[in-house]
Amino acid sequence: MAANGKAAMDKVPAVANPLSEKPMEIASNINYHAQFNPHFSPFKFEPEQAFFATAESVRDRLIKQWNETFLHFHNVDPKQTYYLSMEYLQGRTLTNAIGNLNIQDAYADALNKLGHELEEIVEQEKDAALGNGGLGRLASCFLDSMATLNLPAWGYGLRYKYGLFKQRITKQGQEETAEDWLEKFSPWEVVRHDIVFPVRFFGHVEVNPDGSRKWVGGEVVQALAYDVPIPGYKTKNTISLRLWEAKACNADFNLFQFNEGQYESAAQLHSGAQQICAVLYPGDATENGKLLRLKQQYFLCSASLQDIILRFKERRSGKGSWQWSEFPSKVAVQLNDTHPTLAIPELMHLLMDDEGLGWDEAWDVTTRTIAYTNHTVLPEALEKWSQPVMWKLLPRHMEIIEEIDKRFLAIINATSPELEHKLPSIRILDHNPQKPVVRMANLCVVSAHTVNGVAQLHSDILKAELFADYVSIWPTKFQNKTNGITPRRWLRFCSPELSKIITKWLKTDQWVTNLDLLSGLQKFADKAAFQNEWASAKMANKQRLAQYILRVTGVSIDPNSLFDIQVKRIHEYKRQLLNILGAIYRYKKLKEMSPELRKNTTPRTVMIGGKAFATYTNAKRIVKLVNDVGSVVNNDPEVNSYLKVVFVPNYNVSVAEMLIPGSELSQHISTAGMEASGTSNMKFALNGCLIIGTLDGANVEIREEIGEENFFLFGARADEVPKLRKERENGLFKPDPRFEEAKQYIRSGAFGSYDYNPLLDSLEGNSGYGRGDYFLVGHDFPSYMDAQARVDEAYKDQKKWLKMSILSTAGSGKFSSDRTIAQYAKEIWNIEECRVP
Repeated sequence: MAANGKAAMDKVPAVANPLSEKPMEIASNINYHAQFNPHFSPFKFEPEQAFFATAESVRDRLIKQWNETFLHFHNVDPKQTYYLSMEYLQGRTLTNAIGNLNIQDAYADALNKLGHELEEIVEQEKDAALGNGGLGRLASCFLDSMATLNLPAWGYGLRYKYGLFKQRITKQGQEETAEDWLEKFSPWEVVRHDIVFPVRFFGHVEVNPDGSRKWVGGEVVQALAYDVPIPGYKTKNTISLRLWEAKACNADFNLFQFNEGQYESAAQLHSGAQQICAVLYPGDATENGKLLRLKQQYFLCSASLQDIILRFKERRSGKGSWQWSEFPSKVAVQLNDTHPTLAIPELMHLLMDDEGLGWDEAWDVTTRTIAYTNHTVLPEALEKWSQPVMWKLLPRHMEIIEEIDKRFLAIINATSPELEHKLPSIRILDHNPQKPVVRMANLCVVSAHTVNGVAQLHSDILKAELFADYVSIWPTKFQNKTNGITPRRWLRFCSPELSKIITKWLKTDQWVTNLDLLSGLQKFADKAAFQNEWASAKMANKQRLAQYILRVTGVSIDPNSLFDIQVKRIHEYKRQLLNILGAIYRYKKLKEMSPELRKNTTPRTVMIGGKAFATYTNAKRIVKLVNDVGSVVNNDPEVNSYLKVVFVPNYNVSVAEMLIPGSELSQHISTAGMEASGTSNMKFALNGCLIIGTLDGANVEIREEIGEENFFLFGARADEVPKLRKERENGLFKPDPRFEEAKQYIRSGAFGSYDYNPLLDSLEGNSGYGRGDYFLVGHDFPSYMDAQARVDEAYKDQKKWLKMSILSTAGSGKFSSDRTIAQYAKEIWNIEECRVP
């Protein structure tokens, strides 16, 4: 291919055609970038070189559209939303960009002229490692929808060099290595050397004679902006994901110390700055780890707000006088979870200490600007920061938080005396002498103008339980915004065969931006011709997935078996343990059957993927268990044509784009009431994959939309969970014999000599830390196995299964992120379309 690529390249003139849509001129533009923006030695045009040159060619067009969008927003000066998120899970950009720009065919032709295939070039791109799970992927879907809906909106995040980690599976289980997405460079980002803001840490607060306060001393790092252009689908609007990188100034390098041989201390601030954007969610078991996480959060908030304020002023310059009270009518700031909570005291600090506003005016501006999305009811995920650590790192912000807390207490005492006994739990500062903390979720709820959950069930739980006392104070502050996913990446581009069939039968491709049109497929669900086309598209996706699995794991899987997939972060509440215990029980029963009986079973390939956090021991044990079970089952000649168990390594967006279209059953089996929403459930449902799941998160709404007869439901309901836990504590739980059998099979050593007792012990006993089966795996096991038996039966009737699959896609219209973002725009941000002409 390399020689072929070089020979073909020599026939194409290297001429800049940055905006052309003609294949020959695009080929020239790609060649121009290869020769005049070289990143590699000359005389090479292998797939990797071709990828970078192709990306830069696409970027030409994105930059022009980005510039036009920026200028248009500047001139019109609409109210603009700024979305603050610690993570964005962008995945690859090339397919998405040429798809949204509607030039994929032209680029495929252009690459052919250069001796390459688009499919192969796309595979050269590394996923941007800026996120971890659903929270980050949601933020990326939201950016796609903001651009597609022509909304004035931007994202802000951090430019992590090493991401979370790259997962490798060895005999020992999961191993973490640093992500390498920036090892060479990212062709999509544009560094803005003129956009740099100072961010201070540590130091102290000086009180001036007039009573105003100034935060001084400590250390100052610089925030440098990198812009990643985000194109909308078939629109000129191209918005920005602005990522901050931390740097130190040249003046901070101590030349004298360096020449004295004190190399580390000479570059101390430089290496400290590099740590800020090195890793997503660095371990926080140590004081240093906590300081680094807090630094990351403050760095994001401070740089972003300084940039937002500067832009607000730039758009006012030369237009006569203006007031700070106008700020909330031009700026909306959305906090994606509690990680960017420091935006609240930071905006107060900037307004009071830099702009000279008094408390009341600054508070009015802040509370009308900021809104907060809650993503979890898990107590350990609701951030609480140590007060001493906060005082050390951010002394001025702690003064402001203390004042917010004091004024909140005064309001409650004056207006809601009946809540006085609740104050210790609803105030912002927890002064527990053993462990004084700042409760970030409480700070968000007290300060934001709107608080939203991310699925109906989750929002109901927030109002009834977690934030119930605040609801009595501010009944109109709380809303629901059920999450969504972008239909561009998650159907149109990742499953082209299925997309073509949908467009053919609906006689329009308008569904790509109006997903409700999918309901038009319902009337074809029984048609044999439609079912046959649907089945062949699903089979093409399954075969592609089988080739991928063989390549990355060495395991050969049968595309005629039922493909059953669970992919998400490994966490005890998501219950991958329930899934693998079910597979173990299935394996044991298959072993006990006669060869004749086995032939009547439904052959199944169980795939599980996801990363376990590096310090989360039980999650890592689950990863090891899945791999150990797979090693035994897949090599057992009696059983391996009826069951395979595969752990899919290094789950990320690109892997999801392969797995989801090829899946037929997906498992969303969290303990009811614990998954705020989930979004992979929506991706699977949209791709005609049936769900086995609990009544949790968005599962509830998916089941309503696609019809309960097309959803394999099992397990306790959210309102039953507290009672079941209480019964367990009182020793009233009677385990199902099948559950005991599965656990015993692991303990027997059937899957190797590794000691799984610490993991299995979490399912034993009635109470105590890490015991008592908090996530109700034992309780839900029998109904889970019964639901799996219903799956096996349904799959045997392929006509019925295909109809259910079609109705799943047809009922997924509600779960477009376009719908979600349109609701945020109207009901929280109060922003309107600002289309580039």
